[in-house]
Amino acid sequence: MFSYGGNILTVDLSTGEGVKKILDEKLASKYLGGDGFGAYFMNKVVDASKDAFSPDNAIIIAPGLLTGTAAPTAGKTSFFAKSALNNGWNESVMGGRIGVALKQAGYDVLIIKGKADKLSYLVIKDNEVAIKSAEHLKGKTTRETAEEIKKDEGDVVVATIGIAGEKLVRFACIDCEERQAGRGGMGAVMGSKNLKAIAVYGSKDIEVAKPDKMYKLMEKYYEEMIKHPSFEADGKYGTGEFLEWMNSERGTFPTRNWREGVFDERKEIDPYYWAPRYAVKNKACIQCVKPCGKAFVLKKFEGMLDGVEYETLFALGSNCGVSSIEYVAKANELCDLYGIDTISTGGVIGFIMDLYENGLVSKEEVGIEAKFGNGEALLELIEKIAHREGIGDVLAEGVKKAAEKIGKDAEKYAVHVRGMEPPAYDVRGIKGMALAFMSSPRGACHLRSGAYALELVGKFWKFEGVDRFSSDNKGKEIAEMENFMAIYDALGVCKFSRGIYLLNFEDMLDAAIGKPLKEEDLLVIGERICNLKHIFNIKSGWKKEDCKLPEKIHKPIPEGVSKGSYVSKEEEKKMLDDYFAARGWDKNGIPTKKKLEELGIEEFMK
Repeated sequence: MFSYGGNILTVDLSTGEGVKKILDEKLASKYLGGDGFGAYFMNKVVDASKDAFSPDNAIIIAPGLLTGTAAPTAGKTSFFAKSALNNGWNESVMGGRIGVALKQAGYDVLIIKGKADKLSYLVIKDNEVAIKSAEHLKGKTTRETAEEIKKDEGDVVVATIGIAGEKLVRFACIDCEERQAGRGGMGAVMGSKNLKAIAVYGSKDIEVAKPDKMYKLMEKYYEEMIKHPSFEADGKYGTGEFLEWMNSERGTFPTRNWREGVFDERKEIDPYYWAPRYAVKNKACIQCVKPCGKAFVLKKFEGMLDGVEYETLFALGSNCGVSSIEYVAKANELCDLYGIDTISTGGVIGFIMDLYENGLVSKEEVGIEAKFGNGEALLELIEKIAHREGIGDVLAEGVKKAAEKIGKDAEKYAVHVRGMEPPAYDVRGIKGMALAFMSSPRGACHLRSGAYALELVGKFWKFEGVDRFSSDNKGKEIAEMENFMAIYDALGVCKFSRGIYLLNFEDMLDAAIGKPLKEEDLLVIGERICNLKHIFNIKSGWKKEDCKLPEKIHKPIPEGVSKGSYVSKEEEKKMLDDYFAARGWDKNGIPTKKKLEELGIEEFMK
């Protein structure tokens, strides 16, 4: 099969057995790869009724259909498992080379089941599969672990957890070459299986159906991407280049645990300030044309640090009231080394700072003066969370569970949707994104729909004249954007390329697999994928009542361009009902028989 590895590998850590099966061509046609394979196999092999830390949970890794080909920016790999944060659906996408290595080893899907009897790592070298002791790697950082395994195993690509994953921090991540599968506690699930790392080497070529056509398309899109207006800005300033626009021109940059939508002290964390002063080189994901990552050297802290992405500038910066880029960058570095998601980390720290300033927790309980803006407190709390020490043991459970443990009206300050801490978009002034937070299969998320750009600019793809302050007609918008984005994750294409590719992949897929698929064909596949994710959630215990916004979203933004905007509970209900109708689900959010048959997935709801 062109562009595919051609096989599915299932490894049972409990028995040490690895089983290889040939990938069915009909399955590939129906789900493409990446996100599609994850949606299918999560429903096939995972018992949705079991706890995320049960050996019955599985980790599923699937590179995109175009990952490993010459398609520009197609370097993404998706990770799937039951969420450690909410026991429902979870997926996380990274740009590390693990997916390319898997396909070169001959695998389009890796399914990891069971639990090893001691800390171990998995080695895959073409047809060779082995589970080896990782006791000597216990407590090591993500980078130390990768370095040690490469010394022993040679030219392998390593995906690993840090101490946070070992300690089952519920938002622990997986690191591969300083790229992370960040959200939903994928690293905690890996830790629950006593799996420290996955090392992969593949010797095979990834062949495409029409190499000459693929090469010409590569040249075409490469040229378009480097001429695109965003290319220069992203290259110079990284993903945070629109921070000032979000803050001053849109007033939707969440600040101090979502008290405000404007961060007045933002100067130093704006990449237009720090990039010219500290950045020393660009960093990119595999197959990327425009390197939006940065590496830079600070003055206060020694060593070269990984550049701070937009979401992290919010989470560890404005959300915690920390204005120093030195502290934010060091905090980001600690998160990467210990293996914890920066968004959720900033979410729980902003939460505890809010409680501290409102007198719900004391200095004795927290162990430090946890005021907004205290950079030292930020770093110390990260240490406590990663090691589950003191208040860190409570915060390591995530905002939802931490609020329940603390009590004393803490839930009023807990900003989450279905247990997941939200990203850097104050949805009080972006109402379509408020719906996207509620409808996302993994909880508060901007990437499952990508509708933030459409909402903030007012137009994208087939939509025009979108009013971000209105709650009208959002159901169809968000449902269609979710279908759109599912295709990107199925193909393994970076979503920063969506303004260039849109869904015009007909020629690219003809070159890759010899089967041109038009936009309408792809959208059906995207809809099928989104419905399967929702079906998994229903089997996990999802209820319509779970899809609610935090209390802070029902209060007006106090200042800035979006001053006075908020999402009322009536708007919340109206948008969710509108979304269910657009999806062809009933009033309780259950897919109808007609919709399931239309998409050919009725077997999953029996």
